[in-house]
Amino acid sequence: MGKTILFIGIGGFIGSVCRFLLSQFIQEKFTEHFPFGTLGVNIIGCFLIGVVFSLADKGTVTPEWRLFLATGILGGFTTFSAFSNETVGLLRTGQPLPALMYVTASVGIGLLATYVGLFANKLL
Repeated sequence: MGKTILFIGIGGFIGSVCRFLLSQFIQEKFTEHFPFGTLGVNIIGCFLIGVVFSLADKGTVTPEWRLFLATGILGGFTTFSAFSNETVGLLRTGQPLPALMYVTASVGIGLLATYVGLFANKLL
């Protein structure tokens, strides 16, 4: 159990650092105050978790690697707590339409990306 926790923790560190760097990189490309960085990270994370679970279902990824990749790296990478905070921030600053667009895009495109990730291996 201790070894598993260590691998998840290392993965979480990797995912968190990647989340920060990629979110900043994406956000710097836009001048608007809309949280494009977090949106991009969430969609990418949803796609990647679909890929990881698809590979795990095929037996290509062991349960240990699935924990490292999905729980560790992707758990640290995806940012729905930031998503929630940013949505509330948009609402608190009187921006209900951008908040609604953010929630709709995050959930809708995120679910679609997860679905595509799950079935991407079948196309190859």
